[in-house]
Amino acid sequence: MTAAATTTRLSIFPLPGAVLYPGLQLPLHIFEPRYRALVSDALARDRRIAMIQPQGREEGAPLFRVGCVGKIAQFEALEDGRYNLVLEGEARFRLLREIDAATPFRQVEAELLADPADEVLSAVERASFEREARRFAAAQGYRVDWESVARLDDVSLINGVSQIAPFDAAAKQALLEVNGIGERCELLVQLMQFFGRHDGGDDGAVTLQ
Repeated sequence: MTAAATTTRLSIFPLPGAVLYPGLQLPLHIFEPRYRALVSDALARDRRIAMIQPQGREEGAPLFRVGCVGKIAQFEALEDGRYNLVLEGEARFRLLREIDAATPFRQVEAELLADPADEVLSAVERASFEREARRFAAAQGYRVDWESVARLDDVSLINGVSQIAPFDAAAKQALLEVNGIGERCELLVQLMQFFGRHDGGDDGAVTLQ
């Protein structure tokens, strides 16, 4: 996916629908015993937890191929053993294999991917994205501070919207796996158009899966 990659062992938190991007933050409430153990282990070592989506909700479901390593930037240990924490994204990674680990949480071998932090969109790409984002927000009934949006750099804007967009797990994964802000912007526009045109079936759910 990128030329520069480093192989490493990662402890993972497989959570459907949750994606993290480098430079962005993800708040989490940790209550399951195995993931409380994961947080305790991370705090005792390097404070890093790798977020990746499973391909299903069953126990031990296969994992998607790309996730993001996050560092615990803030945490609150509750009296009953639960945690509230904020992960700050550091680097995307590509899954190589799952490790047969003795820990209650899953571990993988992965390649860390080097994403440039200074990518920019063309003026046409930026204008096209903001136009479609306004249409999508209006259709969904979202209130957006567009002046603040206009001040965001291209990487923060595209990755930020990709992370919080109300899309299904498959769409979020597709966005995470795309290389480069230009391609991610293009896919994001396509997804906003798709989800904006479809209001789902009888239960209102819209999905690419």
